[in-house]
Amino acid sequence: MTSFRVITLLAFALCCLPSFVFGQNLPVEFREFEAYEDNPVFKSAPGEWDALIRERGWILKDGDQYRMWYTGYNPDQKPLTMKLGYATSLDGIHWTRHSENPIYDDFWIEDMMVVKRQDTFYMFAEGQRDQPHLLTSEDGIRWTRQGGLDVRLTSGRKIPAGPYGTPTAWFENGTWYLFYERRDAGIWLATSTDMQVWTNVSDDPLIVPGPEKYDRLMIAMNQIVKHNDRYFAVMHGTGTATKPRDWCTWFAVSDDLKHWEKCVGGPVLPIAENKSSGVLVHDGQRFRLYTMHAKVDLHYAK
Repeated sequence: MTSFRVITLLAFALCCLPSFVFGQNLPVEFREFEAYEDNPVFKSAPGEWDALIRERGWILKDGDQYRMWYTGYNPDQKPLTMKLGYATSLDGIHWTRHSENPIYDDFWIEDMMVVKRQDTFYMFAEGQRDQPHLLTSEDGIRWTRQGGLDVRLTSGRKIPAGPYGTPTAWFENGTWYLFYERRDAGIWLATSTDMQVWTNVSDDPLIVPGPEKYDRLMIAMNQIVKHNDRYFAVMHGTGTATKPRDWCTWFAVSDDLKHWEKCVGGPVLPIAENKSSGVLVHDGQRFRLYTMHAKVDLHYAK
C-alpha cells in the first residue's frame, strides 16, 4: 500500500471517529477554571453549630441575589446531627449567614440540592444513613419535610434496602428525573410524574467508576446543567484507596439524560487540591464553579 493511500485512509478514519475522542463533548466554558484569588469565599465557624461544613451544598442565583444552602454540624455536640444553614450574597463572593441559622434542624439534612420551579423550592437531601428525602419551601428559608423518596425497581418492587444518596433532581416536560448513587459505586436514574413513586429507568447504573485512576473507586453526581442543547453532569470521584481520600471534579455529557459519556480531559481541577461537591452557576457573563466540601471555593471559567 502506498504511503499516500495510508495517509488518506488514516485521515478518513480520524474524521469518522466520535467527536468525544477529541474532547469536543466538553464545551470550552467547562474545560478550564481559575481559582478566585481570595478563596475560600465561605467557611465553617469554629465553636458554633456549623463548626464543620459537610458534603454538597447548593448555590442558586435567584434574580440579583445569590442564595446558598449548606450542611453544618459540630462534632462536639451530641447527639450528632446534620443541620441546614443558609446564607446570601449580592456578588457570590461575600456571604452573610441568616440570622436564624440553622434554618432547619428537625431532621437530618445532608448533601442537598435545590430546584426552584415556579413559586416553590424543592430540596432533595440525604437523611441519616443516606436515606434521601424531599422538603419544600415557598421562600427558601422555611422548609417542610414531605417524606422519604420511594424508589422502585423497573419491576415496581422497592429497591433493595441500603443507602441511596446524593439525590440530584432535574425537571423537564412534566417529568422529574432523580439521579442517585449507592455506596458511591455507580449512578442510577429513576423518574416520576407525581414525586410520590420513582421508578428506575434501568436497574443497572448509568455511570460507573473508572477505568481512569481518578475515579476508579467511587463516584457521585452533584448537578445537571443544560447547555447548548446537551446535558452536562457535574461529577466527583476518587481513586484514592486510603483515607483521607482525594476527590476530584469532572464532567459527563448526555443527549437524553439516560445515556452518558465521561467528558474527555478528566478532572477540571487538580486532584491534589481535593475539591469536590461542585456546583455550576452562571453569573450573567460566564460560568462559575463552586466546590463546597469542606469549605466553599470559587473558580471562574477561563
